[in-house]
Amino acid sequence: MADASRPLVLRLRLALLLSFSLLLLRLHLASKVGFADAEALYASYALHPQPAYLDHPGLVGAVMRLLGGGGVPTPLVAHTASAFAATLLPWLGALGARAAGASGSGAFRTLFALALVPELAVGLFSLTPDLLLGLLWLGALGAAALALRCEAGSSRALYAFLACGGLLGLAVLAKVSAVLLLLALLATLCTRGARPHLRTFAPWAALLLTAILVMPLVLWEAARGYPMLEHRLVSTQADAGLSLRNAAVLLGGQLLYLSPPALFAAALIARSLYVKRREDITSTLLWNATWIPGLVLAALCLWSRVAEPHWLAPAYLALALDLGRSSLLPRRLAAVSLATGAVLCVLAWFWVGTDLPPQLLGQRYPEHDPSNDLYAWGPGKKLVLEVVEDTMREKQAPPVVVGPHYIVCAQAHAALGPNIPVGCNTPRRDDFDDWLPRQRWLDAPVVLYVRDERFGLDAAPELPNRIVRSVATVSVRRGDLVVRRLQVIRLDKLSDTAAR
Repeated sequence: MADASRPLVLRLRLALLLSFSLLLLRLHLASKVGFADAEALYASYALHPQPAYLDHPGLVGAVMRLLGGGGVPTPLVAHTASAFAATLLPWLGALGARAAGASGSGAFRTLFALALVPELAVGLFSLTPDLLLGLLWLGALGAAALALRCEAGSSRALYAFLACGGLLGLAVLAKVSAVLLLLALLATLCTRGARPHLRTFAPWAALLLTAILVMPLVLWEAARGYPMLEHRLVSTQADAGLSLRNAAVLLGGQLLYLSPPALFAAALIARSLYVKRREDITSTLLWNATWIPGLVLAALCLWSRVAEPHWLAPAYLALALDLGRSSLLPRRLAAVSLATGAVLCVLAWFWVGTDLPPQLLGQRYPEHDPSNDLYAWGPGKKLVLEVVEDTMREKQAPPVVVGPHYIVCAQAHAALGPNIPVGCNTPRRDDFDDWLPRQRWLDAPVVLYVRDERFGLDAAPELPNRIVRSVATVSVRRGDLVVRRLQVIRLDKLSDTAAR
């Protein structure tokens, strides 16, 4: 018995060592960087509790608000939480694989794959809807697999179905694409192998629980004319249409986010799962949880120019669980996939967590390196706060802060908190139009216009009846190199200036 358990003990030690190493890398980054641009928007959600926003449902905002004690959390707090959550995700996948029938050694195959695929190991560092979706999707899928493998009508099946329903409802509140997992579960329940469960209360109770959790989101959207769906599928899709450009972005994204050997391994697992999809109910579930999200999300990426390749990630999670149920991958391919993932994780930490990459690049393209965004709002926050305080000493009232794009507005809003109003000067409607309507900030006596060099620093903002009172600029450095400049322009109303 001792000899038989030795390989599992070794795998457990390796898994703990890998998780601890990745956690240390994430915590190191958490101690150095601020919010990414989109992440700052999710942090801003904490200041405006509501069931849904234009981009996503409200769960990520509720989590941010919880971490921030009712307000915006600091980047350190948010990234510390996301570091532990991202480290937990592969272990949750291993539990899901066990629930789907994997052996102990098979569960570790799932764990290592999820821990080292770059899309999860690197992409889930920030506290985003995708991080919450990954955790909840794996939890719901594992609970569904366990429920379907239990004896129909048993208390164990009931509890597993209820867990699935609760996690699935929360997943929809994290990101609407979780509806595709619900469709996969419904398709599975309609098959012959699931009919014994349909004659019991358990799956219906799970669906009822999902509906109860999702209902506030549905009612919020319906009362306002479905603004999130309109924003996602209509107003942002002016240039939508099938194109070779979209196909190239989708394929290139999969090669980058998974790595070429991991993508090839995923194709092999998908082919095997397709062949055995009718052999047992678990295979049916995992196949449906692969092809239904995969088909819909891939079609959306091929049609939309603003779709992002990482949207396809949920379709791979069922393949990771099936990896634990079979050992079909050649040893060499598995080793190369894991080694490539490990190298890419270290390279990502090196690129974001050290000052050497900008030194190597020199002055070339710093504005196009997204890792610089994570450093910009340390100095940027200090500059904006100084200008706000100077203005308030003169005016005895808070000015309005405005940016040219939501990525700047969100960074300013997350940095300034609830006491300084922030608007956004964008041609397309965004969340800031609800939080601080355009006419209100246009009427403000003083507007502090914040921008960085991605939006130009030379020309004055074209706002009506405004005169430039002052301009303040700060340079963001990584090592000895300036990688970003931010500017705050004070714009006073002409009538106020004339009266003075």
